[in-house]
Amino acid sequence: MTSTKNAPTLLDEVRAFRLHHPDVRYVDLLSLDIPGHFYGKRYPIDMLEKVAAGSPLKLPQNCVLLGAQGGLFPIGDYCFNDGDPDAQRRLVPGTLKPVTWEREPLGQMLITSDGTAAPIEFEPREVLARVLQRLERRGIRPVVAFELEFYLFDRALKDGLPQFPRDPFSQDEDDQPNMHIERLSRFSDVLHDMVSSANAQGVDANVITAELGPGQFEINFGHCEDGLRAADWAALFCRSTRGVALKHGLRASFMSKPYLQAPGSGMHVHVSLYDQAGNNLLAADQQRPLRHAVAGCLALLPHCMPIFAANHNAFRRYGAMVNAASRASWGFEDRDACIRIPESSPHNLRIEHRLAGADANPYLVLAAILCGMEHGLDAAQEPIAPLNDDRTSGIDFPKDMPAAVAAMREHPAVNEGLGEEFVMVYCENKRQDHLAFMHEVSAREYRWFL
Repeated sequence: MTSTKNAPTLLDEVRAFRLHHPDVRYVDLLSLDIPGHFYGKRYPIDMLEKVAAGSPLKLPQNCVLLGAQGGLFPIGDYCFNDGDPDAQRRLVPGTLKPVTWEREPLGQMLITSDGTAAPIEFEPREVLARVLQRLERRGIRPVVAFELEFYLFDRALKDGLPQFPRDPFSQDEDDQPNMHIERLSRFSDVLHDMVSSANAQGVDANVITAELGPGQFEINFGHCEDGLRAADWAALFCRSTRGVALKHGLRASFMSKPYLQAPGSGMHVHVSLYDQAGNNLLAADQQRPLRHAVAGCLALLPHCMPIFAANHNAFRRYGAMVNAASRASWGFEDRDACIRIPESSPHNLRIEHRLAGADANPYLVLAAILCGMEHGLDAAQEPIAPLNDDRTSGIDFPKDMPAAVAAMREHPAVNEGLGEEFVMVYCENKRQDHLAFMHEVSAREYRWFL
């Protein structure tokens, strides 16, 4: 983004926020870790003004490495052999916004190591920033739009298990999977508050859909010319949506597969590629670059599964019920495909990458998709047959975390595209998380084997 002489500074942003929100005393400074959780600190707003004016902002580097449950794993020399050093962070301009779902007035702002003197190589936002910078040097500008599916649940768990949300009007369980518009009306209070709260964060959330699962919905975001900002929107929406649901006496979850008998929740990502003159690169030469980009995505997809399926539960989506692919595939207007090509004008021609679970890390998902597209443009190979021509067309991908990590760890194009240090750290984080998850005797094991 090109700065101008009259562009507002961070200090201007903080002072304007204080002027418009004089009752806010604290601001949460947030960043996304590898599993996709926010970590950070709550700053008094007068101290935030000092940071905006140039005071250093540091947090432990290893916050980024936390496992799904917040624990630290020995990964290379990190965590237990490095003295747990601090690393510089910076405020992300334009992200200081009011929080609307807390009881007390509060603000929040994104922070990151990208753009600092010593970025953290494995920080998700920094990984995506490096990919975008590489594409920019090649004159390629992605335009991105996320779609996120999620479930609403009753706030109270029953025997540790989720319950269907209560219809606000009848107080009956909303246990009817359908796409009826009436469900949007019944849950309009919480859904509209979710969109309004996201909009207050600067997130262009717009279209709401009642999905197939009981209490399942989808929110679409506007197309964004800044890939980092598009991923910021997805991350911030997850945070605000969970908060708004609790405010309304419900739970919201982006868990990939909360019910075995109902559809899972996905993260769909629309990506177009433009040159500096605004021409859609995918539409050139009778759409040959589109097909090359598809081929690249399909080639790297089996080696990026720990990113697309970020936990044990996420693998349950694949091959189950509707619109959940079991092989890497593509097709025109085909929702059974991992990569769908929506019908559009040449200027809006794009891929829709549909494989990732809704609880995946949006920065890393977008980085992996862009690496696949870049790989395909460089290799200039035609893809396998689309599902429109051959319903059996597809490429196998790993269906569990250990196999997925093994497929990702040593793949040269993935290491080159995302960074060797990141790939090492990420794969070991996922391997250790999987071992920790399996290190418990479940009630089912006692029922089967005791």
